Amino acid sequence: MSTAEQPTPARRRGRRPGGQDTRAALLEAAREVFGESGYEGATVRAIAARAGVDAAMVNHWFGGKEALFAQAVLKLPFDPVQLLSDLMDGPVEELGERIVRRFLTAWDSTEGGAFPALVRSIAGHEQAALSLKDFLIRHVLENVVRHVSPDRPELRAALCASQIAGMGMARYVAKFEPFPATGIDTLAAAVGPTLQRYLTGEID
Repeated sequence: MSTAEQPTPARRRGRRPGGQDTRAALLEAAREVFGESGYEGATVRAIAARAGVDAAMVNHWFGGKEALFAQAVLKLPFDPVQLLSDLMDGPVEELGERIVRRFLTAWDSTEGGAFPALVRSIAGHEQAALSLKDFLIRHVLENVVRHVSPDRPELRAALCASQIAGMGMARYVAKFEPFPATGIDTLAAAVGPTLQRYLTGEID
């Protein structure tokens, strides 16, 4: 049989040789598929296909779609203590710009990370909304506000969260041009002062 006549080998199915490699591939594929389709629209079969493994591997490693979503999307992607330390390292009057830079730099490195998956899953998965609120407000902004704001900490934290979430929506989910292509320095200079007013300025 000539080389041209030889059948194409079937794609390998089942577990990959390296177990942790399979788990990592499923987590990466899950973030992509949940980000594209949301929790309700994503299927175990689609996630497994994206990772190049059998759908049974999702149950093997995570026990099902719900647990995979929790590990790939709901798990906090940072150390809150270290993040607070990074944000507070500098003049208070430049804090708004530092927050913009910190979030966009982290998100850009992973094309938004889990943020698109969280946003697209809010309608069909209650925990997604709670996780986004927990991520932005309880673990980050409430701690920042406690250090620098003169009054109304809950409102100030919520206002900052609305600005950051909106920025993430415009850049990674809705992709309002030219927002996705605009440099971080430009966005920090444009959005930072609004965050700064929410943090330390008059809001009445």
